[in-house]
Amino acid sequence: MALAIRDVREHDLDAVLALNNAAGRSILTLDAGQLRYFFEHADYFRVAEIDGHMAGFLIALREGHDYDSPNYRWFAARYPQFVYIDRIVVANAYRRHGLGRIFYSDVHSYAEVRVPLLTCEVFLEPRDDVVVLFHGTYGFQEVDQQKMGADGPQVSLLAKDLPSYAYVRDTWLEHGGLPDAPWLAERELPHGGGQRRVAGKHHS
Repeated sequence: MALAIRDVREHDLDAVLALNNAAGRSILTLDAGQLRYFFEHADYFRVAEIDGHMAGFLIALREGHDYDSPNYRWFAARYPQFVYIDRIVVANAYRRHGLGRIFYSDVHSYAEVRVPLLTCEVFLEPRDDVVVLFHGTYGFQEVDQQKMGADGPQVSLLAKDLPSYAYVRDTWLEHGGLPDAPWLAERELPHGGGQRRVAGKHHS
């Protein structure tokens, strides 16, 4: 089984949209315009391919976006720097193979050299104990709960401290930026996505 985690490409968007909207009640549906917003603005948007087939994706955003999610806005109102996991979807055929943990390890590696906090939410209506346990074992802690709108579900707002960020900040971020290495590079945003944050700009 050949697994590749890579930045999304425009030709992936139809498959991503179909996968998202087939995921069930635990994932909010998207339309093409909403997915285009993520394609043009998300700091982290990666897909998993297994033997050339779309197996899943994860979308995350840093602070500073004009994104109308009530959960993103909750974190934005309280924390100056964070990476917010908006959604993760794994295709039914590839579940129970550890792909969720692989994605979370990857986004953790992205976040810990940029921000002090990794955030997300889990639905409590309907409650999925496997999902709640997964996040707890991965080091997330509940910081609050809220209802998503008047008729929306109750969610648990979760955050995970990233202690290695302080070392990276003091060693690189405050002295020219991260080393210029491919695994530290930001995803290239398409035209119209605005100025991307440049990670690998360290010069000796």
